[in-house]
Amino acid sequence: MKRILIVDDDITLRTALVRYLQNRGYLVIEARSGAEGLTLFEQNPPDLVVSDVLMPTMDGLEFCRRLRATRSGQLVPFIFLSSRKEVDDRVQGHQMGADDYLVKPFEPKELVAKIEAQLERSRRIHTEIVRLMQQNTTVAQAEPSTVTTTTATTQLPLTPAEEKVFWEVIQGYTNKQIGDRLFVSPRTVQTHLSNILSKLQLENRSQLIRYAFERGYRPPTEGAED
Repeated sequence: MKRILIVDDDITLRTALVRYLQNRGYLVIEARSGAEGLTLFEQNPPDLVVSDVLMPTMDGLEFCRRLRATRSGQLVPFIFLSSRKEVDDRVQGHQMGADDYLVKPFEPKELVAKIEAQLERSRRIHTEIVRLMQQNTTVAQAEPSTVTTTTATTQLPLTPAEEKVFWEVIQGYTNKQIGDRLFVSPRTVQTHLSNILSKLQLENRSQLIRYAFERGYRPPTEGAED
């Protein structure tokens, strides 16, 4: 079940959106401001964010900017909802890092269509990453003299728990999926991921996947010993 974070100070609209999305099979988390949205995101990153622009304390633009500045928030799909419909407003939203922009008032089914499109795009990106890694494994096996491929982590300065998360992340799984596979919370996964990135001096998941790709690391085969 995909998790969606709704951030809007309009309780009537927020409640309606939560109910509408829940009826369509999504797990929805709600926040009243950008500041509250950041806190909820850090606790358990969702699969997609939908945010208003005009909000007190921290508006949606600042919320998006701060979210994109975090490691776990760089790739999550982000959709703006706003009564601001001028071209310059939409451009500003995209410049802050939003993937899409929907002007109020809107039809809920249009929002769902945009959500599904962004989630599908995210899925295709992860699929392509996995394909490239598998392709690299094939090249490594064909040309052992030029590429070193390994399933061992003796050269990685990681704890056993971090190693498990490392292999899951480079296969393109989300924090929620990793948590389900390893029987831990997504927040625990994010903690391990942050430690991994820090130890390897990387900034985000994309860099970690590229790091593994360039060094020939490939996930252990099913049934292999931990």
